[in-house]
Amino acid sequence: MKAMKLLAAAAVMTGMAFAGASTALAESTLDIVKKRGHLRCQVGQPSPGFYNLDKDGNWYGSDVAVCQAIAAAIFGDSGKVEYQSVSTPQRFTAMANGESDVLSRTTTWTLLRDTQLGLDFTTVNFYDGQGFMVRVDSGIKSSLELEGATVCVMTGTTTELNLADYSRANNLSMEPTTFEDKNVRNETFYKGGCDAITNDKSGLASNKAEFPDPENFVILPETISKEPLGPVVRQGDSNWNDIVMWSVFALVAAEELGLDSGNVESVRSSTTNAEIKRMLGVEGNLHEGLGLSKDWAYDIVSQVGNYAEVYEAYMGGGERGIGITRAGSQNALWNQGGLMYSPPFR
Repeated sequence: MKAMKLLAAAAVMTGMAFAGASTALAESTLDIVKKRGHLRCQVGQPSPGFYNLDKDGNWYGSDVAVCQAIAAAIFGDSGKVEYQSVSTPQRFTAMANGESDVLSRTTTWTLLRDTQLGLDFTTVNFYDGQGFMVRVDSGIKSSLELEGATVCVMTGTTTELNLADYSRANNLSMEPTTFEDKNVRNETFYKGGCDAITNDKSGLASNKAEFPDPENFVILPETISKEPLGPVVRQGDSNWNDIVMWSVFALVAAEELGLDSGNVESVRSSTTNAEIKRMLGVEGNLHEGLGLSKDWAYDIVSQVGNYAEVYEAYMGGGERGIGITRAGSQNALWNQGGLMYSPPFR
């Protein structure tokens, strides 16, 4: 009888434990974000192009636009974002422990990161590749001329690993000088503490734009790696993954469909295009699967723009851009020779 009572008690305790776990799991990331009233979006240290600060302390950039798109989708207000500037070594920890809702900060999608850190990459919002930058007066024209060179590189990154692979494969015996702070890295390179600096090529363009005399530096032609960059979420919440992923797809699809921040309102009221109607919530119920309002994609396009608008403003030739040509690159639309592609809104 005593054994039966112990078993019954154990069953009750087990049931209570499962009930508690179920209650905890019931609160999704979307629920948490809505309850808080704003999105916590992780970016990096200020860098032109992807995430930077204006004189008033406001964040802007292409990765910032992803944060804004997600906020617009959830709240109908792209301004409801708390930006968290986190160091490179701490970025994944801040995501895994719940400090950040989403990471949007030039982070490369790799097998290890996608399967062993408790994180999920959602999609790619910028295709990049690693390169090298040197001073013009060095006379160096190719990265294959960097034998024995000291190279400034961020620690704990795929950039550091790629550097080692490239140096070994080409018998260059490069000497890495590692940094945790990008500003210290950039200053060291600028003052001649390294022969070269290595980063994603977009990052090098961003670094160059920060120098007072950018004309004295040159990005070498070789691209030594694939660097697909995109937003990251925690594993275990497929709905939140979908919201982040489709917020990026909305930017791309808007460009494909000829929608932009200036015309989306008039097009919504007059279009006969069935996909545009579905995307903008004029007909159908696609929004229900995301748990968002029917205007979620309209709010993204009207407040943030389309992918081309974002690219031109921050990565391209806009006033705040860093001058990376999009035409003919992997970041062009799929029907223009690139890889940017949105699944159908159907």
